[in-house]
Amino acid sequence: MSWRLKIRHVTGYKYAGSVSASYNEARLTPLTLPWQTTLFSQVEVTPGATTYRYYDYWATQVTAFDLHRPHQQLRVVSSSLVEVSPPPLPVVNLSWSELTGDAVLDAHAELLTESPLTAVDAALVDEAWDAIAGRSPQASAEALSHWVREHVDYVPGSTGVQTSAQEAWKLRKGVCQDIAHLTVGLLRARGIPARYVSGYLHPKVEAEVGETVAGQSHAWVEWWAGEWTGFDPTNGVPVGSRHVVVARGRDYDDVPPLRGVYHGAPSKHLGVTVEITRLA
Repeated sequence: MSWRLKIRHVTGYKYAGSVSASYNEARLTPLTLPWQTTLFSQVEVTPGATTYRYYDYWATQVTAFDLHRPHQQLRVVSSSLVEVSPPPLPVVNLSWSELTGDAVLDAHAELLTESPLTAVDAALVDEAWDAIAGRSPQASAEALSHWVREHVDYVPGSTGVQTSAQEAWKLRKGVCQDIAHLTVGLLRARGIPARYVSGYLHPKVEAEVGETVAGQSHAWVEWWAGEWTGFDPTNGVPVGSRHVVVARGRDYDDVPPLRGVYHGAPSKHLGVTVEITRLA
């Protein structure tokens, strides 16, 4: 069953003094996909700035803007209306021999290579894959996602945006970003192409129509074993109507909601608020 969701995401920075110029990119606009349609999207910037949009290398829509006058705060508000259905189940599931063929390696080389945020030790790779041995690539990927969830606790505020998968494993705790990084790293280590997905999750499985709730930015994974499959390892569920895709990439560094450079006084994050309303 499809859900229609209204999303309001507020983020930004507050500076200790005056900033003379800033150059910014926002990745806050939900994508339109075969199972997800963005009916409306708008990104508003305070102080006011001219914005322009483009799609980056990973097919994420970016809203870029520059400010060339003094300001002490930057506030960005994204408003979206999205209709989401559960993604179709994959019908093509490759064998291990097919998955490790040259054609797959060439097509997905960037999503098979570790990055600083997804790199994991060989001992951890062996431990994880030994625990789920004897399955097909598709079944292994899902089993691995559950294995990560069982061994790493979800603890809000326990890590930062630059915490690596291996660091989160040592702590045995992290946020959705860490659990996604760890899952991606372990999948890639055994030859399953995997990408990091950033977006939103409506927190209520049985949400009432018209109720506005405090939502959250969220991260999950997609793997390729003949077709792309989305799975939320933090919650141990396939991606469904409550998940809204905004950006994809190799890891968090490819998909930050707001990134920029500026000239002026030190900054601190304003904090993030996300409100989600189910309309249908």
